[in-house]
Formats: sequence, structure tokens, C-alpha cells
Amino acid sequence: MSNYIKIFSGSFIEVQRIFSELEKINICAIIKDESESARLAGFGTFGQGFQEIHVHKDELDRALKAIKTLSTELQE
Repeated sequence: MSNYIKIFSGSFIEVQRIFSELEKINICAIIKDESESARLAGFGTFGQGFQEIHVHKDELDRALKAIKTLSTELQE
């Protein structure tokens, strides 16, 4: 069982913005990019795929609160 939980998936720009905000509050997030993994393995990819952000289960509540706050700020 993995100790990391997916909390967000989206475009490269969205993921980078959220990842940066999580770093500011000392949350260690991991970006998972299936298209990049496929490219490195020698498989072709079509366009820029979606990426995922994963956080350790111990930081889940703080990370979800940060994402909620960020999305509220972006909508204003």
C-alpha cells in the first residue's frame, strides 16, 4: 500500500503552480507525468499529457486545504 495519495491532476501549468504553493508551506509533493515516463522508456507520446500531484498521507489535510485556498484565490 502506497503512502502517497493523488490530490490533483491537471495541465503542466496548473500542476506547477500548485506544486510551488505546496513547497512554500513545506509540503513535499511528487509530480507524476505518465507522458514523460513513456517518452523516457522509448514510447511515443501525443502532445502534453496531464500530470498528477501526490503527497504523503501525513500531509494530506494540509495539502488539500492549500489547494482549496489557492483555487478560491484564483476565482476572485
